[in-house]
Amino acid sequence: MDKPQGWTSHDVVGRLRRLAGTRKVGHAGTLDPMATGVLVIGINRATRLLTFIVGTSKTYTATIRLGQSTITDDAEGEVIGGSIAAAVTEEDIARGVAALTGEIQQVPSSVSAIKVKGERSYARVRSGQEVDLPARTVTVQRFEIHAVHRVGNGRLQDVEVTVECSSGTYIRALARDLGAALGVGGHLTALRRTQVGPYSIEQARTLDELAGSLDILPLDDAGRALFPVRELSSEESADVSHGRKIGRSVEQTPVAAFAPDGTLVALLENRADTARSVLVFAPGGSRQ
Repeated sequence: MDKPQGWTSHDVVGRLRRLAGTRKVGHAGTLDPMATGVLVIGINRATRLLTFIVGTSKTYTATIRLGQSTITDDAEGEVIGGSIAAAVTEEDIARGVAALTGEIQQVPSSVSAIKVKGERSYARVRSGQEVDLPARTVTVQRFEIHAVHRVGNGRLQDVEVTVECSSGTYIRALARDLGAALGVGGHLTALRRTQVGPYSIEQARTLDELAGSLDILPLDDAGRALFPVRELSSEESADVSHGRKIGRSVEQTPVAAFAPDGTLVALLENRADTARSVLVFAPGGSRQ
């Protein structure tokens, strides 16, 4: 779905529970309240696929404001520093962006949902504690500048970008680190997620649209979109649905295994000389 601004991901799950008439609803990849865009929702059996979606690459469009730092690294936080960015050139910005492209070490934002001794980092920050999170390796496949605008009587600069990155990359931290590298401070003023794995913003539906018609992607279609596909024979399908091993798959990653009638039976992984089920969606041949 297309998450609206001002809603938490948990708010969206609560609304979808009411619309779908079930408690078994989850989401893959949290979006901050300020952010909009693609939020993949799983309902009933499809919640079991969410773990595999969380680890897929993401694409965002964003606006980075140079000249101000905030406590949250985005527009929702108090301004805590910065310098006039008028002298920063587009060449300077391009060099800073290039240094943040590829495999990098990134310190997550202190107001992230990462747990520190059992407590969310953002909760510790809001209670007045200092949080020092370790850097982690992330990959920024694409960090593309589309436009640079002077704002605030020329004292600030807004940089419109597209970022394609690995799971676990914080776009707020990219804004913070770009501003720090340029010596003027930076934070995020707008963020929209346009792609999660195979799912694009063009496929997403708003809450109003879903309230009018709950347009749910069938589980079989979701499996084909997310994983390499293995078509099973009737005998293999029966074996897998009962938890028995079958011959190895060609692919090394998990594959979506389908019965001859097109039903998603299971996710399979190779182990030694056989393929075994990671998840079974049609146990014992059940189609429920």
